[in-house]
Amino acid sequence: MGLAGGFADGFTSPDVVADALREVGYLADESVAAAAFLALRLNRPLFCEGEPGTGKTALAQSLSKALDCPLIRLQCHEGIDASAALYDWDFPRQLMHLRAVEAAGAVNGERLDSSAVESSLYSERFLLARPILKALQTSPSVLLIDEIDRADDEFEAFLLEVLTDYTISIPELGEFIAQRPPIVILTSNRTREVHDALKRRCLYLWLDHPDAVRQVEILRSALPEVSERLTRDVAAAVTRLRSAGLIKPPGTAEALDWAQALHVIGSTTLDLNSATATMGAALKYREDAETALQTLREWLFADVAQGYEPSAIS
Repeated sequence: MGLAGGFADGFTSPDVVADALREVGYLADESVAAAAFLALRLNRPLFCEGEPGTGKTALAQSLSKALDCPLIRLQCHEGIDASAALYDWDFPRQLMHLRAVEAAGAVNGERLDSSAVESSLYSERFLLARPILKALQTSPSVLLIDEIDRADDEFEAFLLEVLTDYTISIPELGEFIAQRPPIVILTSNRTREVHDALKRRCLYLWLDHPDAVRQVEILRSALPEVSERLTRDVAAAVTRLRSAGLIKPPGTAEALDWAQALHVIGSTTLDLNSATATMGAALKYREDAETALQTLREWLFADVAQGYEPSAIS
């Protein structure tokens, strides 16, 4: 498709992209900034894969803010089809229109022209644009295709066709061609492998959970009201819990919720009492809460026994 023009011209390097994302609250490392920069400059979809909570969806949301353009989201699920992604017809309004035309014809004693009536029913007036069509009609925009791994093979094939030429054909109306292709971000939690054909169409980015140091930066940026000591405690704790074999390890969103919950109840450090009281902000399974408390108990007690502060990040 060539280099992106117009609204993305100001993003002249990965560093500029990183700075723009930082301004809207997203701390991108070098690989994320480089991938986003190339997606902008090459007009290529960016396929983001990784564990839940690693910032894939947040990247698309932050790009739309940095670019000052709409975010249009297509949430994938099992059984999703083209009509849910492209367009549908507003049948209730079409029916009301048809009845109004028939009533007007009856009053005036006129014979209805069936072809004209049908044409009036299938016009843009009654077209319901779904996310992909809406993104093609909105220039510029960021199109987020979230959790593509939940969709089936047929939807992947359809999506590949659309992302190849950014054109949609509606039999009753003709072709809709994007004036400027949207910036497309696809995400996957890797519940299944997405086909190579779709991946080849995209740039690829694997996102890991941030390490403890970057987690502190993220928490400090998003929650400046939370004390530095508590921020470091939470960052160290979630880093340990991510390697504790939990059903659903805490992601960045959960780390933010946990730090905020601890702050709200008046905690300035993380201890077993405050962790127990606020665990529901970070973990959503009873089994995970039990494992987490045991992990934190061993960690905190070991640190105290060795004379270390719980907030020490190692």
